[in-house]
Amino acid sequence: MKSLVVYYSRTNTTKKLAEAIASNVNADIEEIIPKTNYKGKIGYARGGKDAISSKVIDLETQKYNPEDYDMVYLGCPVWASRPATPLYSYIKNNEGKFKNVKFFATAGSSGFEGTFKHMEEASIKPQKTLALTTKEVKKDLFEDKLSSFLE
Repeated sequence: MKSLVVYYSRTNTTKKLAEAIASNVNADIEEIIPKTNYKGKIGYARGGKDAISSKVIDLETQKYNPEDYDMVYLGCPVWASRPATPLYSYIKNNEGKFKNVKFFATAGSSGFEGTFKHMEEASIKPQKTLALTTKEVKKDLFEDKLSSFLE
């Protein structure tokens, strides 16, 4: 099965998880690069505001087409109980191109349910979801959850 891991990561926590997934399933991997700046304290505030309003922003051109893959893993941090705006924008820009998806998200502590709900509403029902706290990712405490997610 041909797989693609697509992710957005503001602080590299989601990036670490995305790389672990890609490595385990031998997938192509693509980082979403927004044209909007979400760095620093102002970027953090802008991100929450954009996520709450389900804003679709401009992204840098992607290398891979999700239509070419049997499975697409979509991941991002949780912003205000919603998917990070860059990933949400990617999903909206690629409507109708997903055959099968699995969602993964990282957060300080909560907001996963709302995030996955918004991702599903914008794409298709995921086969599985994986929710990990920042602490679990940074301290490498996610092997069992990851194994279950990848089955």
